[in-house]
Amino acid sequence: MATATNRVLRVALRRDSILTHPRFNKGTAFTASERKAFGLTGRLPHRVNTLEEQCERAYDQLCTRGEPLRKNTFMQSLKDQNWVLYYGLLSRHVKELIPIIYTPTQGDAIANYSHLFRRSEGLYLSFPEQDEMEQDFLEVTKGRDIQLFVVTDSEAILGIGDQGVGGIGIATAKSAIYTLLGGMDPSKTLPVVLDVGTDNKELLNDSLYVGWGNRRIRGKAYDRFVDRFVQLVRKHYPHSLLHFEDFGVGNAQRLLDIYRNQHSVFNDDVQGTGAVTLAAMMSAVGVTKSKLSEQRYVVYGAGTAGLGITKQLRDGIMSIDKLSREEANKRFFLLDRYGLVKESLGPGKTRDALHEFVRPDAEWEGVPTNAHGEIGLLDVIRTVRPTALIGCSTHAGAFTEEVVREMAKGTDRPIIFPLSNPSRLVEVEPAHANEWTDGRALMATGSPFPPCKMPNGKDYDIAECNNALIYPGLGYGAMVTQARTLSDTMIIAGARRLASLSPALKDPDNALLPDFSEAREVNTEVAIAVAEQAIAEGNAGVDWDREEVRDRIAERQWIPEYPDFIYDPVHGEGRHLQS
Repeated sequence: MATATNRVLRVALRRDSILTHPRFNKGTAFTASERKAFGLTGRLPHRVNTLEEQCERAYDQLCTRGEPLRKNTFMQSLKDQNWVLYYGLLSRHVKELIPIIYTPTQGDAIANYSHLFRRSEGLYLSFPEQDEMEQDFLEVTKGRDIQLFVVTDSEAILGIGDQGVGGIGIATAKSAIYTLLGGMDPSKTLPVVLDVGTDNKELLNDSLYVGWGNRRIRGKAYDRFVDRFVQLVRKHYPHSLLHFEDFGVGNAQRLLDIYRNQHSVFNDDVQGTGAVTLAAMMSAVGVTKSKLSEQRYVVYGAGTAGLGITKQLRDGIMSIDKLSREEANKRFFLLDRYGLVKESLGPGKTRDALHEFVRPDAEWEGVPTNAHGEIGLLDVIRTVRPTALIGCSTHAGAFTEEVVREMAKGTDRPIIFPLSNPSRLVEVEPAHANEWTDGRALMATGSPFPPCKMPNGKDYDIAECNNALIYPGLGYGAMVTQARTLSDTMIIAGARRLASLSPALKDPDNALLPDFSEAREVNTEVAIAVAEQAIAEGNAGVDWDREEVRDRIAERQWIPEYPDFIYDPVHGEGRHLQS
């Protein structure tokens, strides 16, 4: 509603129309003059509340809900009623409520989407109605200046897999994070689900499932459907950011590669996870007074996230330490369900996307294998002596005491990032890694964990390697400059800015990343770095100097405060809703 330079808004809606629209509804915060102008005097109780009072009341109501899922449904209902109050409440309790509206609780809400469904939110594009896609697209976007599309096909949702049409819930959650932490105007964001069916048998057999009850479409028909949507975005909103979310391992990187040079496109699972991990790794090597290129990386889990992290770290090595692509690739040792990714696995056990990181068999002569010729994690650790161990496998407990102690033999400060979500699937509990390395490990996790006790008695805060520390800033920096693409160099600029804010650079016993309570300020810094890079490399669509970026962003970021309303039935906001 409001920005730092826009505190007055002309609105065309009145009476129940304004009270039932979450963008414009102020509830009991409508002033006396506004109530009179908008026909609300008899529709609201007498007292005028401040936003602070409304947040206090809403928080009290929230606290009566004990279970996280009930809190999630309360917050969803609040968002359906009043955007400013919703984001105002979130901004006052960021660390407490992010896990409620985002991971891990949103995963439960998505899994139960058809049974919790109350009202639609966003754009639902279903495969059987693809011939009407443009008409449906324009109906939903009519009169709106959409600057961000968050789209999912729901195949790989938050570690819980194929969730069909319920995946709209991750698109809405990501959009909300863009607003809360990045300053994106919620009226200019649109969550989208591409309902191409589902292979989830529970959903297909559920009589209450609200999506298209068909097996998931694949191949050329799938590609044409996705392309039809992307071309609509490019045609009608050429300066928008298109965010791909939770696409399956066979499509995430592939679609990013297809469209990244055609439009400003971002895939959080590939690039966001990689960017925040790069920032944490940069902080870790800052503590050890070494370089990214001097590390030996073992990545356990070579799916979308693991490969995205590997490529982002590789690109960071190339950009910062000036190694060739070939030399940078040699720093990485990837493991998937067939063990170490190596030549003799053959194409049947190695995805095409991994070809750059396939290790030659000659390196592994004499290393023990199982009956299938596969090399496991412990033997990789013994052979490579890695300085960095990254987990994105969802294989709970994979980093055993033997694995961690073996790694710690080869380096003074082992860098251990068990990044799998949710916390029950983490490769090693940070407290155990801390104990098994005698307090020497530099750690970051994908979910929040309590501090560990160091040998000197001091608490060691575990950095939460959460994409939300960086992707809202990456997206906002690209969007605000109308960048033609979101380039690798823009992402690296954002990661370097995030790393520069690391508490560990001031005290090596501090966390590798800023606390999540500072996420809004952190993402603003990331956005500034991304925007400055876009301008420097000639990728921006705005005519700004780098020196004015900070002020330009500050005056454009959306803030959850009520502006003053003026009734204007001819030119006011919302007039297209009256037809």
